[in-house]
Amino acid sequence: MLKWITALFKNQKTALPPDMKKFLIVGLGNIGAEYVNTRHNIGFKILDHLAKKENFSFQTAKLGDIAEYKIKGRTLILLKPNTYMNLSGKAVKYWMEKENIEKDNILIITDDLNLSFGTLRIKSKGSDGGHNGLKNIQSLLNTTEYPRFRFGISDQFKKGQQVDYVLGVWNEEEKKQLPERLDTACEIIQSFALAGLSNTMNTFNGK
Repeated sequence: MLKWITALFKNQKTALPPDMKKFLIVGLGNIGAEYVNTRHNIGFKILDHLAKKENFSFQTAKLGDIAEYKIKGRTLILLKPNTYMNLSGKAVKYWMEKENIEKDNILIITDDLNLSFGTLRIKSKGSDGGHNGLKNIQSLLNTTEYPRFRFGISDQFKKGQQVDYVLGVWNEEEKKQLPERLDTACEIIQSFALAGLSNTMNTFNGK
């Protein structure tokens, strides 16, 4: 009987439990030099800022640029999808499955027209708000319940000029304020991994 039970479990294909100390941090943006300093690429910009501060680099891998950043026993997999914004979910789903990371341990960083410039807002769930990157992620993960970190870019554009605005570069006043906002954004990422979503929301929302 013991041999039969041992053989049964040996032949079973069971998934390994997720690593609760591993996180997937995804900055949304578009690839290409022409997009580097645009408002829509704030997700990329935040991850690049963290890489510079903490002295690590990205490597090109499947569906995006990837970096691994370790902090106090936590492992953060940082992803900049190379699928363009509208297909961001493909990269997110692939790396979630490859690294065996649950949706509660992912953080999607995106721009938001509905927030004034520099406003930082972390939420545990929500609609896509018309954002094509979030829309694709929601479709492929089949849920709206995943943590997201929105960086306000404001809506200071005339009717019919939304695309030009989000794909436009920062104005001079925004450029002056960006360094401090980027530093705080990096603190949010670290807090998410170390202190959890609720504590991070309580500490940083509205700051």
